[in-house]
Amino acid sequence: MRGIRVAKDTRGRAAKVAPVLVEPDEQADHHRQTRLARQTEIAEDYVELIADLIDSTGEARSADISRRLGVTHASVTKMVARLQQSGLVTTQPYRAIFLTDEGRRIAEESRRRHQIVVAFLQAIGVSEDVARADAEGIEHHVSEETLAAFERVVTERGRSR
Repeated sequence: MRGIRVAKDTRGRAAKVAPVLVEPDEQADHHRQTRLARQTEIAEDYVELIADLIDSTGEARSADISRRLGVTHASVTKMVARLQQSGLVTTQPYRAIFLTDEGRRIAEESRRRHQIVVAFLQAIGVSEDVARADAEGIEHHVSEETLAAFERVVTERGRSR
């Protein structure tokens, strides 16, 4: 993980951008956190979508998940099996997919993170469509501290309007 140090010229303009390296253990920890976020990202997207489908249509079917995520039915089947092994969903042959209590908890947390990121991006001037698309990746990689800061910005912007 690198910071950026900007040197100024005699007129106060940015003249040189130099990387600033952090300590090796800190950098390694940041990379570990990113790898962990990538591993959980797909599972979170699935349980969030399953919750959304259940909440809006009463059921979550593999065909609907496949269509909404733009993946094959086989990919959905494999991921649902993984989610089932992880205790996040239950299934029955020829029936819809159901969330366990833990699956619902993760879906709600993922939905909350997504909504905060979308609201923040819109608060700083990003269009709704772009904010929703960008939030799909950002929501899994921001810390609780960053989410809290995003929420503060959204709240402050809402009060100042």
